[in-house]
Amino acid sequence: MTENDKLQMFENQAIRTAWDEEKEEWYFSVVDVVKALTEQSTPRGASNYWAKLKERLKAEGANELLTNCQQLKMKAADGKRRLTDVATTEQLLRIIQSIPSKKAEPFKMWLAMVGRERIEEIIDPELTIERALDTYAKKGYSPEWINQRMQTIRARKELTDAWDAHGVKKGKEYGILTDEVTKAWSGMTTRQYKNHKGLKKENLRDNMSTLELALNMLAEATTTELTNAQNPRGLEENRAVAKQGGKVAGNARKEIESQTGRPVITSDNAQTMLLGNAVVEMIESVAKEDEKK
Repeated sequence: MTENDKLQMFENQAIRTAWDEEKEEWYFSVVDVVKALTEQSTPRGASNYWAKLKERLKAEGANELLTNCQQLKMKAADGKRRLTDVATTEQLLRIIQSIPSKKAEPFKMWLAMVGRERIEEIIDPELTIERALDTYAKKGYSPEWINQRMQTIRARKELTDAWDAHGVKKGKEYGILTDEVTKAWSGMTTRQYKNHKGLKKENLRDNMSTLELALNMLAEATTTELTNAQNPRGLEENRAVAKQGGKVAGNARKEIESQTGRPVITSDNAQTMLLGNAVVEMIESVAKEDEKK
């Protein structure tokens, strides 16, 4: 099972999902779906609603696969991973029929769209990139930033491929090595970096400036090259290489700061960056109008 931290959005409501590569099947958090359809104000209210609905469905003789849903560990609001009931698209459609909601039909259409997009992306992975570009553009990121962000995604994938080939386990060990790379170039762990920018669950890279992204990419790309050249095995040997790769970008950061007289890493996050972009666009628009006059 993969992507079990992926969020899909239905009318600004987050629905936790997991994609099963082998079965080519989406699994959806039932509580999240119930919360969206019944407009419960809290996850607790949605959980209670789902518990009562399961009892009613059992009493009505519903299929056992429907009332005894599979459970997966998914990230809760507090950041901890807990077991939660999940349902396939087919199971969800049956559950939706049992919930009186004006949102039932729009939700069915949303399910169809999510499934269609995933199938399209499997057939043509380039669509995933195009949708990411469109999403960033709609949020207000500049074309230069978006281009840099796309390059960091490629660099990250090459690094994790190298780690995988050199005996690093996905998940916790990836996180440990990422922390080593980040600390070596920025002087902070990933968590400290996020705190510096006032972030909680938000993606750190989505809140970096173009220069921060460039240095982070340099750190990861260098680590990839060193990993392939030195051929480390296991966590500890790869940890040493991660520090070396991050240090190269760390030295570049210090040189830039020495030449400019100001820090590369700031507390600015996406909110402040996008506000800055909006102000620049407004000023440019006014300037163009003045030129026309």
